[in-house]
Amino acid sequence: MTMRNNLRGNRLWELALTAAVFALPLIPTAPAGNSFAFVHVAYAEEKRLDTSRLVSVGGDVTEIIYALGEESRLIARDTTSLYPEAALKLPNVGYMRALSPEGILAMNPTTIIAVEGSGPPEALAVLKNASVPFETVPSTFTRDGIIAKIDRVGTLLGVPDKAKALEEKVATDLDAAIADAEKRPETERKRVLFILSAQNGRIMASGTGTAADGVIKLAGAVNAVGVFPGYKPLTDEAIIEAKPDIILMMNRGDGASTKNEDLLAQPAIALTPAGEKKAIIRMDGVYLLGFGPRTAAAVRDLNAAIYGG
Repeated sequence: MTMRNNLRGNRLWELALTAAVFALPLIPTAPAGNSFAFVHVAYAEEKRLDTSRLVSVGGDVTEIIYALGEESRLIARDTTSLYPEAALKLPNVGYMRALSPEGILAMNPTTIIAVEGSGPPEALAVLKNASVPFETVPSTFTRDGIIAKIDRVGTLLGVPDKAKALEEKVATDLDAAIADAEKRPETERKRVLFILSAQNGRIMASGTGTAADGVIKLAGAVNAVGVFPGYKPLTDEAIIEAKPDIILMMNRGDGASTKNEDLLAQPAIALTPAGEKKAIIRMDGVYLLGFGPRTAAAVRDLNAAIYGG
């Protein structure tokens, strides 16, 4: 009898609880995996940036801002922001890897947007501790990395629709350029040695994980020294062993670039296939290595320079 009474009591309790639940007002729930959706929306609205006075650090970031048609917000740029030409009229706050926080803050910006890798760290620490928002844009040297940059800049500026349109345009152009380059059989792909500098006979070349490595691969060629990360000085033996078919360098307007004849006069370079054929390609550095809206065109131009066409 006691057990029967307990079961009856439990059923009555369950019915009462069920009725109470159904009596509650309906509360919208977030989709699975996004239980904090409302919090995110509220936080995003609260954190919306004032980008009315914007300092841009990084040539790719500046170029994207212009491509989005939001250049009226810019009040200053860094020395790598050389395109479009209109950007040159903006005050210059210094080189992206040697920033002066005082110079930037003196511009009275409402937001600073800088490409990943800007510095030095102590300057970034000062900027991040200032009352001005400091936002970074990730930089990876791939097709998807370019699209991610555009998305990030568009989000920071509060123009996601413009960013989406630009992403689609750039992605279509990139996919076509990459597809054309990939048609070449791997056995026919040339080995390219990107030389960052050759001062005093010291060859500083690009390994993996760099913009040079990325654009060489997108253009359907092979990095001749893709066995180490970053930039590294090469020994004569390493240069000869790399056997580059092409030497790729940046055009520089400061007169500091090594002349072709001086480069070819170096014994190690002279012994390579590139040296024997005097095969040296020079391209504008911002255009070639920018990984921004113009990269598809740079890939096509580099491919044509390497293989002809």
